[in-house]
Amino acid sequence: MTLLKRYFWRSVLLPSLAIVAIIVGLDCLFSFIYELEFLRGGYQVMQALQFVLTTVPRRFHEYLPMAILLGTLIGLGLMANSGELSVIRAAGVSTLQVSWMVLRPVIFLMLLSVPVGEYLAPYTEQVAQSNRSLQEGGGEALRSEYGFWHREGDEFIHINTVQPNGVLYGLTRYRFNDDHQLEESQFVERAIYQGDHWTLQNIQGTRFGDDRTETYTEGGGRWDTSLTPQLLSIVVLEPRRLAMAKLWNYTRYMKEQGLQSADYMLAFWQKLLMPVATIGMVLIAISFIFGPLREVTMGLRMAAGIVAGLAFNYGQQFFGHLSLVFRTEPLLAAGLPPLLCLVLGIWLLLRVR
Repeated sequence: MTLLKRYFWRSVLLPSLAIVAIIVGLDCLFSFIYELEFLRGGYQVMQALQFVLTTVPRRFHEYLPMAILLGTLIGLGLMANSGELSVIRAAGVSTLQVSWMVLRPVIFLMLLSVPVGEYLAPYTEQVAQSNRSLQEGGGEALRSEYGFWHREGDEFIHINTVQPNGVLYGLTRYRFNDDHQLEESQFVERAIYQGDHWTLQNIQGTRFGDDRTETYTEGGGRWDTSLTPQLLSIVVLEPRRLAMAKLWNYTRYMKEQGLQSADYMLAFWQKLLMPVATIGMVLIAISFIFGPLREVTMGLRMAAGIVAGLAFNYGQQFFGHLSLVFRTEPLLAAGLPPLLCLVLGIWLLLRVR
């Protein structure tokens, strides 16, 4: 039995790793070609290549579930074509035992993706985005087309670039009064975090009165805010590219500010339940190998796996968008597709004789 377990490990693990390498490589190639259309300032060919390579951990984490599904189909498909699965079952190994031996390398790959998705991918993604912003702007934060908006209390804030070391470039603040009238606008060339506040450098601002405006310039200043580099590292990235711990913490912060946090909660539950969906899709793949895909070509198995993966992905996006539009519970929208996938996989597997 030990020898059989090792054989299943190799049959599932090696194809999955090979497929994720191929998919990530192709995605990087197409992304690099796409980035060449936006060369400007200091952002040239080598900088575009550096940007794409820095985002490899994020791409690996995103494509791993699909690679696991296809790797399982390929590995078990090769065993079915050679008659090895029939021999294994004739030797008294049940379908459930085979399924557990297949799930062991799958669980290992999912555990491997946890530190990548929680620590490495968010950090490298922020580094890539901030470097591109600075290089695209030619070193002038004011010229950068990249950035994000945030609201805190009565202030609306726009930041061009956030660096992981706690440095901001191109900070613009708009402060409004209780009647929603603009009182002051301020542009800060650079801000550095000092532990409990931000030190501002090269400030240009305008104060708006009832019948006049006043412009001013200051060399430095202080900004007291609850925004920290940790929170800003969350805001600068899309919710689906953040670590689960940061998604949870930032959701609590947004609720304290009276802001909508449904998209961040949806991303949190989707990432948390992704292993359930992956296991469900693998169980569906196993049932297909023992059932309708037992004697078909490898190309048809690949097509079936791609269709199943895309169907789940689009279904997850569909329910997620519905929950945001109709303001339903994010957990329900994120949990329904994985649960359906898992139930379908178990049901199909139990039908295999």
